[in-house]
Amino acid sequence: MCLGVPAKVVEFVEGQMAVVDVDGNQVNISIQLTPEVKIGQYVLVHAGFAMDIIDESFAEETMKLLKELQPH
Repeated sequence: MCLGVPAKVVEFVEGQMAVVDVDGNQVNISIQLTPEVKIGQYVLVHAGFAMDIIDESFAEETMKLLKELQPH
């Protein structure tokens, strides 16, 4: 089973790379699998790759569920 994390695209960098915001942390990822993504859109990230473009409501709901899984 793979777990994807939602992230918001904040800028493009060299090649097919982008900087995304994952719950307040900025991370560099590959957008080779989603070259049509635009700044401000959300992607599902796994193993350093944007696997799919997702809508904002799905991203927010997924982050909420992931936070509920974290130990308190």
